Amino acid sequence: MRSSNTFSITFFVKKYRTSYGEAPIYVRITVDSKRIDLSIKRKVAIDRWDEGRGMAKGNRQDVKTLNAYLEQIRNQLYECQQQLEKERKLVTAESIKNRYLGQDERGKTLKELIEYHNEEMKDELAWGTQKNYHTTQRYAYEFLQKKRKTSDIYLDELNYKFIKDFEKYIKNRTPDGHQKPCTQNGTMKHVERLRKMVNLAVKEEWLIKDPFVKFKLKFEKKERGFLTQNELQRIEEKEFRIDRLDQTRDIFIFSCYTGLSYAEVYDLTSDHIITGLDGKLWIQGRRRKSKEWFKVPLLPQAKAIVEKYQEHPLAQSNGKVLPVYTNHKTNSYLKEIATLCEIDKNLTYHLARHTFATTVTLSNGVPIESVSKMLGHTSLRTTQVYAKVVEQKLSEDMGMLEARLTERCSDRNSITANNK
Repeated sequence: MRSSNTFSITFFVKKYRTSYGEAPIYVRITVDSKRIDLSIKRKVAIDRWDEGRGMAKGNRQDVKTLNAYLEQIRNQLYECQQQLEKERKLVTAESIKNRYLGQDERGKTLKELIEYHNEEMKDELAWGTQKNYHTTQRYAYEFLQKKRKTSDIYLDELNYKFIKDFEKYIKNRTPDGHQKPCTQNGTMKHVERLRKMVNLAVKEEWLIKDPFVKFKLKFEKKERGFLTQNELQRIEEKEFRIDRLDQTRDIFIFSCYTGLSYAEVYDLTSDHIITGLDGKLWIQGRRRKSKEWFKVPLLPQAKAIVEKYQEHPLAQSNGKVLPVYTNHKTNSYLKEIATLCEIDKNLTYHLARHTFATTVTLSNGVPIESVSKMLGHTSLRTTQVYAKVVEQKLSEDMGMLEARLTERCSDRNSITANNK
């Protein structure tokens, strides 16, 4: 901002407010002919005030103390004016007054933004996603305290270095208790959540410039895990004598043939199962994550599981189609199932959704556009991740075929050579 053309500080008394011979002292701040008055919370006897010089007159100690105080205020106001100019901010009588009083508006702080974001989004985000944002919030507060030695900062203090330092802190953070250290992708997820909160600040016009402009998220590419046809069959055909494992297996297999996430299966009611135009049963719903509508045919394997649990008391008590354990218990039981079925993979519930996309649909010739619709993806590019996995699988299968054909050809050539 440009420097002010004129700036002056004047002390005066308001005689009309005289009481018992004393009047209150005010300071007048004038910038470019615009002025504002501020009480300094002091009084002086009318006969001891020098109006021309703007100070008390006389040699008494109380007069000297008062004049020293006035000079101190003058210096502080000049310092406020210089600070504003140095910060290239608009210098006005009001902005100088606010800076002097410590009331100048620097805008929102990082903590205010995070708390505002989490409050505003609590009805739009799934509980699991909310928990992730609360974890990022905790890490951000830790970072401020341990690395910045402060409890909070203004949003206009956010810059590229802050983001890089936060990234480094997350990556090198010593985990709590049983937690594992953050991976590269885990670190990027925390930074990504911080960026989404900062984007909200930009939209709300709390920030003029986005500090993430020059920052690039660097995720490591990882193949989506899924069960092969053989592995899926092993789990389906395995007989479990323990009810909790049998029930968990069924719910998992249900998702392998529908593509529904854990949350969608947990919330599934009879209202979600409809009769389609083809006269067959379909599952219709709305994805928690993307809010996209999806429609999936109820394949025989999934239909058999629904029928199996129609009379289950846990399902009947809350109006749900299937009796689903908590996410934590489900994933814990799946680890046991993987061991019993001799499957050397990290068997989690989400693996069922990946298996539906790859082994059940794409590998059996279902068009990628149809798979995308059934999964409730907002973009075909998201589904193409699974197509690449299938492509890789086809490449491996064709490689094995090529090896067998080469071996047969070699055997024939050997037999021909021996006959000669």
